[in-house]
Amino acid sequence: MKINTFNDLVEAIQNGKQNIIITRNILCNYSLLLPDNVDISGQEQENGQVPLLSFQNSDGIGISSNNTIKNLNIDVPSNHKAIFNTTVRKDLGVFNLENLQTTGQVSIITRVGVKTTKVKIQNLNIIASDSRFYLEQPQKYGVNVLQGALTIYNINPDEESILEVQAENVSIGQKNAPVSGSGIFICGFGDTGGKTHVKKLQTNSVYSNGKIPLGVADYITGGVFICYGAHADEVITDGEIVTYGVNDMVLDVWGSVENWTSNAPIISYGPSGVGFVNFGTVKNFIANAPLQTYGLGARGYNQYDGTVENITFKSIETFGDGSVGIQISKAIGNLTVNENVSTWGSIGSSLVKGVYVDLPAYAFSIKNGGSAKNITIKGNLQTFGDEVTTYIVEEGGNPGELQIEGKLIAKGKNSKTK
Repeated sequence: MKINTFNDLVEAIQNGKQNIIITRNILCNYSLLLPDNVDISGQEQENGQVPLLSFQNSDGIGISSNNTIKNLNIDVPSNHKAIFNTTVRKDLGVFNLENLQTTGQVSIITRVGVKTTKVKIQNLNIIASDSRFYLEQPQKYGVNVLQGALTIYNINPDEESILEVQAENVSIGQKNAPVSGSGIFICGFGDTGGKTHVKKLQTNSVYSNGKIPLGVADYITGGVFICYGAHADEVITDGEIVTYGVNDMVLDVWGSVENWTSNAPIISYGPSGVGFVNFGTVKNFIANAPLQTYGLGARGYNQYDGTVENITFKSIETFGDGSVGIQISKAIGNLTVNENVSTWGSIGSSLVKGVYVDLPAYAFSIKNGGSAKNITIKGNLQTFGDEVTTYIVEEGGNPGELQIEGKLIAKGKNSKTK
């Protein structure tokens, strides 16, 4: 059924039409709820543009079960939800989201009573969103994680509950106009309970800013965050992932990932951000482009908890005081850096598990309890700040088989190589 007015759209939904086609831009006076098995799509207009559904001061489109939304632009206030699910039942079927551009959050949250849900996303561009104020937030390691512009979250504690995800060509925010909160946030109930299974997540560029005030230690965000209770078979970031604010991680894992490939720069501009931080279990991680951090205490790669079997970086460079290049606190497998690990800062404050501590900008630090099977640095380990040690292994740390093909360099005043 083809629709070009809001009244006709409401009437079509109320009359049980299952395939609704929007042919013109429509201003909607309130949120729309699609019943089960109803699809809504846009038809290209004469100039090739798909229609725009605008919502004055409300959320956008609610979905129930087995719904498809495709070929539309959806505009809601940035602190509202452009797409959201509404019902609780054992099986929500499949939600298909295809060829969409939105302002406002896209949110799929499954709750107590939901056992099975599948989400398929193809070509989603969320250009603006503010997801900082939603209360469903995972908590661990002394911090809460803020939701993202794209939020997929199973908060059913039932261990038999599974939320299955496949998402490709996802773009979040715009360069120097990031979304507020996290970028992409995927989570399960916890270390036990309902799970979220990501078959594939492939992204274009992601730009996010948590807008967390400096000094607040118990909130964080992530550009791409695979949280606890979530297992990802494959994550591919083909566009740059950039975070701008305080405590904004760029890539973060609390759950588990089989294979993560980053093909574009990983950049953190804010204080106490981390380029890649892992508390979970990662089998293979490869960064084929540079990782850079600019803020105070913003580290490059941190292995806080869990482990990674194989991890490779092109290069790591940090510019802020207290911004460690690589810090390993747990046992890992094989670590390779194909070029240099460089730090330019001196001593500064950095967020560590919900507490601010002073750290020198070491190029490479292995903490007590940290270890590796093999470490290969094909370039230099180098520091340029004052009062810094380039390479340090604490008592109880073990670098395993270490090979540094370049040089150990310490350029700053009162600095040393090891």
